[in-house]
Amino acid sequence: WLRHVKECRIVQTNWKVSEKWPMLHEEESEALLKEVEMHFQNTYNYNIFKKNTSMSQIVRQGECDVVGVSFDGNERQIYAVDVAFHGAGLNYGSKDETVMKVIAKSVRTAICLYGYMDTKTAEIIFASPKINPAVMELLEPCISDLNDLLQKNGYEFSVRLIANDSFNELVLKPILLVSDGVEDTSELFMRSYQMYKMFAGNDKADVPGVKRSERHGISEKILSNRGMYSEIKIGQLVQTVLKPLIISKATEDEIKLMQDEEYSKNTFGIQYKLLLKTSTPTTEKHYYSDLFVINGETYRLCCEWFETAANNDRPYVEKWIREHEE
Repeated sequence: WLRHVKECRIVQTNWKVSEKWPMLHEEESEALLKEVEMHFQNTYNYNIFKKNTSMSQIVRQGECDVVGVSFDGNERQIYAVDVAFHGAGLNYGSKDETVMKVIAKSVRTAICLYGYMDTKTAEIIFASPKINPAVMELLEPCISDLNDLLQKNGYEFSVRLIANDSFNELVLKPILLVSDGVEDTSELFMRSYQMYKMFAGNDKADVPGVKRSERHGISEKILSNRGMYSEIKIGQLVQTVLKPLIISKATEDEIKLMQDEEYSKNTFGIQYKLLLKTSTPTTEKHYYSDLFVINGETYRLCCEWFETAANNDRPYVEKWIREHEE
């Protein structure tokens, strides 16, 4: 998910601090730790870190399942993810113990990121495909409280809970959507999924119960679920969703207009023609290398896509997709 959906260039599993690393901002981190402990003790009667009172001990006990870093120009985005799958639902003991464990993991990760990566900005994610409603009812307000405490203290960390339907929508479906272009069989999930497709055959569903589009291999059910688009980087969204929809749904008039710079800017927010009619094997600047065919003509698709505060093409792309995916 971090490599192929979030496009992280650096991904480290089982990330753990070293005792040899000097810790930065120790006093500030300790103050945050005490405030968090006090809040959850007073509000929920939770003893988040139990008998551990030393911050160094708390920090060195921590291990994050996976940390990823993506780069967009001069900007970077850090993701720190803990993931748990318990067949009967997330369970670290009682309901209260389970909630305390998740909060403790999230706080510890925030302190480690600040202390050892010198950053106050990251997405801290706890993900699980199955959390029972009784636990979710207790956990969600605690996550909200933790985000409020972090913001109050000047941290820009965003603690997210991705579970149940959200796990399916925001994690699993985006992976399945982008997986057709991934051939790295060193990853167990990708290898298993590719094996499933091999035996399912091209005329079968890629996912049990999901019918596959005959022309371009995009699950109609996946396309109808738009929540996952927010997790997919704009470039991936353009190549895996927008391009196939253009091939299958765009009218002849739209195809002609997509070769006009002004129309492309007004409709997609980009500075170049969306479609470049070409047959040359040499990739033109500002365009993806792969050629594709529409009505017997070959084209390349613009590759200049951004989603920054100053230049955000995502709303344009998602609007066009919504209008054409039905």
